[in-house]
Amino acid sequence: MCGIVGVFDRGYGASPTPDEVSRMVGLVRHRGPEAAGMYIDDQVGLGHARLSIVDLAGGLQPLTNEDESLWLICNGEVFNYVELRAELIARGHRFKTGSDSETILHLYEEQGTDCVHALNGDFAFALWDSNRQRLVLARDRLGVRPLYYTEAGGRLLFASEIKALLADPAVSRELDLIGLGQVFTTWSPVPPRTMFRGVHALRPGHVMTVDHSTLNLRQYWRPEFPHRDATRPMSDDEAAGRLRELLMDATRLRLRADVPVGSYVSGGLDSSAVTGLARRYSTNEIQTFAVAFPDAEFDERHHQERVARLLGTEHHTVECGPADIARVFPDLTWHAETPLLRTAPAPLYILAGLVRQHGLKVVLTGEGADECLIGYDIFKETKVRSFWAQEPRSKMRPRLLRRLYDHIPDLARPPQAYLEAFFGRELDRVNDRDFSHSIRWANTAGLHRYFDGEVQAAIGAAGSAELDQLLAGQGADWHPVSRAQYNEMTTFLDPYLLSSQGDRVAMAHAVEGRFPFLDHRVIEFCNSLPPEMKMPGLNEKALLKRAVADVVPAEVLTRPKQPFRAPIQTAFAGPNAPDYVRDLLDPAHIARDGVFRPRAASWLLNRAQSEARLSELENMALVGMISFGLFHRAFWEEYPNRTQLRHDDVVTVADRRDSCAELGAMARR
Repeated sequence: MCGIVGVFDRGYGASPTPDEVSRMVGLVRHRGPEAAGMYIDDQVGLGHARLSIVDLAGGLQPLTNEDESLWLICNGEVFNYVELRAELIARGHRFKTGSDSETILHLYEEQGTDCVHALNGDFAFALWDSNRQRLVLARDRLGVRPLYYTEAGGRLLFASEIKALLADPAVSRELDLIGLGQVFTTWSPVPPRTMFRGVHALRPGHVMTVDHSTLNLRQYWRPEFPHRDATRPMSDDEAAGRLRELLMDATRLRLRADVPVGSYVSGGLDSSAVTGLARRYSTNEIQTFAVAFPDAEFDERHHQERVARLLGTEHHTVECGPADIARVFPDLTWHAETPLLRTAPAPLYILAGLVRQHGLKVVLTGEGADECLIGYDIFKETKVRSFWAQEPRSKMRPRLLRRLYDHIPDLARPPQAYLEAFFGRELDRVNDRDFSHSIRWANTAGLHRYFDGEVQAAIGAAGSAELDQLLAGQGADWHPVSRAQYNEMTTFLDPYLLSSQGDRVAMAHAVEGRFPFLDHRVIEFCNSLPPEMKMPGLNEKALLKRAVADVVPAEVLTRPKQPFRAPIQTAFAGPNAPDYVRDLLDPAHIARDGVFRPRAASWLLNRAQSEARLSELENMALVGMISFGLFHRAFWEEYPNRTQLRHDDVVTVADRRDSCAELGAMARR
């Protein structure tokens, strides 16, 4: 895992300089604190901050091929590099390092941009092809590793994190109000939009090629699902066996490292399955890490410790209370680069710090299982609602809603009539792209009432149009639950879960997360199965339970799923609330920013400080307004002071500015 940055003068701006590339590297140095390298010529500057995991001594980037016509920087890992390397050497390629990333260079020599199909990994890379005078940017299939880009002053700039792009004065730090509106609807900006106008996220499964005259985007992978009436391709036992084989191999590949690999344990099925497989198939001792809470409503330490004890791991726990969440929230917002509607990323930020304190920088985690094996309540909700839609007047079918959302007080207590009114909307739209998520998004969009009137008008309907465009990749003949899975993978997994609760919180401490369930072979196999095989009735992840029954403690298999949540109201209200909450929600401050309505902010803060329990939506609004204030402070008020972060030790791997001048001039002509 690393941080990458770069500048490409497309012939209309200024050539990159070592100083500006070094400054960009400095702003992502937390991602790779161990070494930094740079390649520069008259057209391109490539910078890399390194976290050493494979080939600790020889993997300094940028990397180059045999004749030095290609230069590469990569963030992430190519897990099948051992097999690829052997094949490439057999075909005559010569390797200079033992780095997994070097395989990309030699595959590109043979296959061009199609090389991404051969990679099993989590990656975002930039490759400068000096012969073709083009830059190639690519991102892994599911979006585990981030990559952003923008065009300014006749140049294209890219980086692992947006903060590095903003180091160029030509890049505007203008707030994107549509992106903000999307955060307050779907929890994150809808890709490729970000919180900064003109700054784009390269979407998962995409390759971008840029030269002096063209910029081309190509999607090379997307989730696919079978026809809604597809029959079972195999028995449940055969499917469980195949899933087990794929998970075993995915875990085996993700144990490849020249440093120790740990594992997160939440106390639930997914992380227990990953840890159990790693424990069984690894010859090394496994250290496990968990976060606990003093509040029993959120705490799972009993289950975590039980799992660790039964699996025989060396276990470490960090307790995270409301004061801890409030303490880290300003730094968390700087790393997230977006306002947040939940505090859940904060404990994970603290947990990554625990991993680093124990000397580890790689951990296995269970993310992805809910998306591919139908583990979220929204999938159950979709199944119930689509079943209900077949008989809208039925009195029995909507009673299944009682089996959902026990963990959300707002939905666990209301009478049946309320649940039917809430979930019974739009049953005639069961074939629409957004059927599964429309109620949830409409509910969250109720937060827009906290926006100033002019902001609401500026947001308008553009955000929903972009969301619909993102969902256009669905198949019209897919099952409603499969469409819900697609929606969750494209609107939640990449832009929120793998970012704000994944890459950003871990890499803030230079810790790399690895996700066996997000091996594309696992995803493709699970997606090929009809929903009923993965969730018979309302039994979520039944196939996974069958597949790992012998490596996961029995009590985990029968334990109800508990979504990961963290305190909100107690963190930001009450006698121990941080001073910044009062400052940021002060009516004068709110009015000066011009985004929220001052009276609404005051009302919400007063309500939070009373003994009244905030609703789910009010909690989201509280976190959203506080995190926006912190976000605005970090990127508008404090940002100029942050551009001087450590960047004076970047090693110049190659400086070709003189030798490339003639080629650059020819390309411009």
